Formats: sequence, structure tokens, C-alpha cells
Amino acid sequence: QVQLVESGGGLVQAGGSLRLSCAASKRTFRSNAMAWFRQAPGKEREFVAAIYWGGDSANYANSVKGRFTISTDNAKNTVYLQMNSLKPEDTAVYYCASGPVVTTAFAPYRNWGQGTQVTVSS
Repeated sequence: QVQLVESGGGLVQAGGSLRLSCAASKRTFRSNAMAWFRQAPGKEREFVAAIYWGGDSANYANSVKGRFTISTDNAKNTVYLQMNSLKPEDTAVYYCASGPVVTTAFAPYRNWGQGTQVTVSS
């Protein structure tokens, strides 16, 4: 079982930036892909971005493309989500997840963190 711990959430004004971190307890072939999802109040959890530990095949939701960047630090077993030009509609709990392949689908990701709150004020 891979343990995932997110950090870096908070309150920021529209147009501002935040960087989320996700520390993984270990890397395995079944957790070769890392992803960020988010869930706003009253809405379903949605895909944000995903990447392989090798740094390839980064994939983004259209709503964040050009504003968010996902990256990895293999030495630290940590995945980052740099969020720039934040909008009020980015307000959500952000979850880190790991799975065998990069995909936008929810189900293949077997390990999930507890989530970190991001609030963007207008």
C-alpha cells in the first residue's frame, strides 16, 4: 500500500499562485503514475493532471491547461502541482492519487491522499 500525503493548500486571491506537494511513501510498478484530482462542494471529483514518475506523458484537464504544471522529484518521491493564474472556480479539495497508468479516469487510481483545501477568492 502506498501512502500519499498532500500539502500546500490554502487561501489565495484570484490571479495568485499555489504549489501543492504530494509525498509518496514508496514507488512501485503499480503506482508508476501520479495524478491530481479535485472536488468542489456539490460536484463530482474531476481529473486535473497526471504524469509518470519518469516525468513523461503529462496530461492536463482542458480547464487548467496552460495554468497548472505537474512535475516529479524522484529523489524525494514527491509530485508537485504548480497552480498559476488561479480562478475562483479552481476552489476545491485537491487529492493526490497513484496508479499503474496515466489516465483521466478515476477508477484505475488505487491509492489516494486525504486531500488539501484550495480556496481562491475573487
